[in-house]
Amino acid sequence: AEDAPVVKLLQTMFEDAVQARASDIHIEPHEQGLHIRFRIDGLLQRQTETDAKISSAVAQRLKLMSGLDISERRLPQDGRFNVKVRDQQVDVRISSMPTQHGEAVVMRLLHRAGGLHQLSDLGMSPDMLQRFTSAIHRYTGMVLVTGPTGSGKTTTLYGALNELNTPDCKIITVEDPVEYRLDGLNQVQVNEKIELTFGRVLRSALRQDPDVILIGEMRDLETAEIGLRAAITGHMVLSTLHTRDAASAPLRLVDMGVPRYMVAYSLQAVVAQRLLRVNCESCSKPHQPDPQELEWLRSVGGPPPGAVRILAGAGCQNCNGSGYTGRIGIYEMLEMDNELAALANSDDPGRFIAAAEQRMAGRLLRDSAVQLALAGKTTISEAMRVTAQLED
Repeated sequence: AEDAPVVKLLQTMFEDAVQARASDIHIEPHEQGLHIRFRIDGLLQRQTETDAKISSAVAQRLKLMSGLDISERRLPQDGRFNVKVRDQQVDVRISSMPTQHGEAVVMRLLHRAGGLHQLSDLGMSPDMLQRFTSAIHRYTGMVLVTGPTGSGKTTTLYGALNELNTPDCKIITVEDPVEYRLDGLNQVQVNEKIELTFGRVLRSALRQDPDVILIGEMRDLETAEIGLRAAITGHMVLSTLHTRDAASAPLRLVDMGVPRYMVAYSLQAVVAQRLLRVNCESCSKPHQPDPQELEWLRSVGGPPPGAVRILAGAGCQNCNGSGYTGRIGIYEMLEMDNELAALANSDDPGRFIAAAEQRMAGRLLRDSAVQLALAGKTTISEAMRVTAQLED
């Protein structure tokens, strides 16, 4: 009976999170109370505050649900469980961490229903969609998707797997953790505790006669070398990398210690991406850009003021007053060719970057953001916010 308030709090919290389309729930104990925040469309928002006295019980309950050691409060722990919310099955990845005022818990919510997208749903331009689809259908070489954490890389890769998932194609994924469950795939979750490492699983996967291998992340030299070698020897390999843009991805692999020739001749294409918040359809209306927005539009080669109709959400019940509902991707894609491969194999990174950016001229991430703002899909301020991190 004493658990009832905690159970009710968690049930309400999960329902509110699903209703608000939250990707993450942050539960943080402080001296004055237990703070609960949701990450919605990429930004954290304060949700509620409750009595600090129940913070320990909340952490214990969540650890119990995810099979973690409830007696261990001094060390961080990671786990996973699933919960049913309004007839939806939601997979939850949980991380606990000891803080000064108790255990902080962060949960990533992965919706089984509707979590997987077709490539055509991701917001790629028709040209970009055609080029990306063509790259993954070559059935040999590596295609990388790059960007910071939370930029939608896994969603894009699973869109690619959806496209490739046919009875005549054997697909193996090696992930930590498996984020989406998809029928027809052989999905393997890495488990370092029992020495089921990326390298070990990948070597085994190559003996399973795969056509396509998804590697969750190029996180170390061993993983990168095995993946690129598989790409050279007739497999299609899909993976992610943390780089700022598409042009720097091959150089990042070389920095990790991968031989230049291997990067140059096995990498087919690199897609860099970010996510922008989308204007709320219920409250969007024409917006007069301020001087800073006009200056930014001029600096990126946009049209003169008045030439296009800029929209912005005013804020309503549908969008919780934010003016935005949901997010859409912006993309740039670098396709490797013989000239770029030769430059990647040389000791002149500056020339490679210059040639790569020349290939993508007019189709960079920034250009993609500008096009969405001019089409009324997002605001100029949102395009500015997301592309600011791309500036030197």
